[in-house]
Amino acid sequence: MELKSRIARQLEKVREVSEAYLASFHTPAQWTHQVHPEANHALWFAGHLGLVDNFMLSLVAPQRAIEKPGYPEKFGMGSHPTSNPADYPDPAEVVEFMRERRSVLLDALEGMSDADLSQPLPAGAPDIMSDVGSAFEMAVWHEALHAGQVSVARRALGNRPLADAPPQ
Repeated sequence: MELKSRIARQLEKVREVSEAYLASFHTPAQWTHQVHPEANHALWFAGHLGLVDNFMLSLVAPQRAIEKPGYPEKFGMGSHPTSNPADYPDPAEVVEFMRERRSVLLDALEGMSDADLSQPLPAGAPDIMSDVGSAFEMAVWHEALHAGQVSVARRALGNRPLADAPPQ
């Protein structure tokens, strides 16, 4: 399997897990439930993922990145989530932004060759990413990291694990 196909599959699979977690949140209070006053909640996660995918687009396909007023302050790196639903846009809007940005990121990836993925990122890109391909890979592991936080919030609200351990 070529690199582009592996990365696309990983982006799709991690998003399937995230979407399954997010399906457990229904009310504004659930969307902003924090297991600790400093913890990220499901709504922050959705907005943050949209911003991160948009940031990755700014590196790999800058013409496809967009401005989303108010979102960096609410969902960006260094933002501080609150448990007050009134501090946020409607969850459906935030989730749609998350989905739309992933769709555009996948479309940008589709248009690239393995040689494109080996190209350097523009000056000023975070040192943790070495080339275009690594920007897409970071989107995968970054989402998985934050999905773990959402998993804890959904379990704290009484939801069962998505997959129980096999019988002994």
